[in-house]
Amino acid sequence: MRVVIAEDSTLLREGLARLLAEAGFDVVAAVEDAEALVAAVGKHLPDVAVVDIRMPPTHTDEGLRAAVLLRRRHPGVGVLVLSQYVRVSYAAELLDAGADGVGYLLKDRVSDLAEFAAVIRRVGGGGSGFDPQVVAQMLTRRRGDRDDRLTDRERAVLALMAEGRTNQAIAERLFIAERTVEKHCTSIFAKLDLSASPHDHRRVLAVLRYLNG
Repeated sequence: MRVVIAEDSTLLREGLARLLAEAGFDVVAAVEDAEALVAAVGKHLPDVAVVDIRMPPTHTDEGLRAAVLLRRRHPGVGVLVLSQYVRVSYAAELLDAGADGVGYLLKDRVSDLAEFAAVIRRVGGGGSGFDPQVVAQMLTRRRGDRDDRLTDRERAVLALMAEGRTNQAIAERLFIAERTVEKHCTSIFAKLDLSASPHDHRRVLAVLRYLNG
């Protein structure tokens, strides 16, 4: 899987490149600002772009702006943004273009290489990979809606869907049977008016429709 990294800290950028190479990824470019990121993705068309939200010149949201641009310009490239903080508004902007091939992780998660690599692979494969803290805050925001139709257990299942977990992984995390997870998924799809279709990925659509309202 081919990866482009955008991170302004030389130490972290080189560290990420080395870690991902050791995990079996082909790091085709590692750049330090948003302009170079857009150019590198256009040149290499990687499977995934790993993007720091705060980059030069203002160190505010240049990375996010570039990530949103890449999702519009290169929809086949997965985008995983990294941040030190949870900002629900950032996640919502990323989801505006759909929930497929997108992720938002806190930088603390990078220390778990196996989990970090798994998220990159999910995003590169067209899935989603949202940090549990990000999902929790988005669910808390949606929970205040009067028309919320999901039960607490269904919200927990949907939150793990947003992290990119399989039914088996969800069952293990919630200590329930996989068949029970399947029933919850069916209920979630029904409540969110997502009928079966060979052209749509209902898990992705469920995450998008619920989290992004």
